[in-house]
Amino acid sequence: MKPFILTVKSINFFVCLTLLCCLTLGSIVKVSPVRAQEPLLFGVHPFLPFKSIEKKFTPLVDYLSRKLGRPVVLRVGSSYQEHIDAIGRDQLDIAYIGPAEYVAMVAKHGRKPLLACQETNGSPFFRGVIVARSELEAKTLAELPLGEFAFVVTNSTMGYLVPRIMLLQENPKFITGYYYQFLKTHENVALGVLSGDFIAGAVKEVVYQKFKERGLKALALTPPIAEHVLVSRSTLDQKLITALRADLLALKGSPAGKAVLTSIKPSLTGFCPVKDEDYDSLRKLLAESEPEAGGGGR
Repeated sequence: MKPFILTVKSINFFVCLTLLCCLTLGSIVKVSPVRAQEPLLFGVHPFLPFKSIEKKFTPLVDYLSRKLGRPVVLRVGSSYQEHIDAIGRDQLDIAYIGPAEYVAMVAKHGRKPLLACQETNGSPFFRGVIVARSELEAKTLAELPLGEFAFVVTNSTMGYLVPRIMLLQENPKFITGYYYQFLKTHENVALGVLSGDFIAGAVKEVVYQKFKERGLKALALTPPIAEHVLVSRSTLDQKLITALRADLLALKGSPAGKAVLTSIKPSLTGFCPVKDEDYDSLRKLLAESEPEAGGGGR
């Protein structure tokens, strides 16, 4: 075997080869992706069918993802109670929750960091509507003839809890005689009343506005209640909580923000600061008439 002779030519070859390896290694290190951050889970209660909620909230989820520089993933609860418990157990990083759900969650699990309250037409309060078909002669709850009444679910503020109190005060036979059923969504209630399967039902005002031209009328309006609220899990980094609050409040008044807000509902005009005490009036109202623990109805 011939001995290996180190010549100038061979030295140049090895120098070039070494430089090429270093440059190649350097480029690999440079383009290797940084370890991705864990996505934030954004939870919403199932007040509408999944596809409808996905369409409404995807612009907000995408907006927060861009502002925070990390992925945000939408998650719709399997039920109102499951959503409440997921928030209470800190299984959701960010959550959109109705007022009665929020009150129930705090009572069971304790307070969570509040991010913002939604504003509808510039107000942080909203109402529900007890609806009937337009041709029905009754004009008030007291005049409503006995028949099947449609609620949403037991944890729904405007789909059960507040309207139930109103019925107990003005036409209690619907409740004491169990003349009611739960239909899971506000839209189902509106359609059930329109179809004639139910004499009347309880829905959010936005759903009433959507279906009134098809033959619904309002028998009664609920008192105004503090609006839906956004909360975070207790263990979320405080800097992230501060950033989320700022990003939500910044939506109000900007063209891009308007597109995000009206995607959730056309009358949504912004988010505003919120305190736990804003829900004390609802706590008092609900305490006046505790509903049964089970589903009830028939």
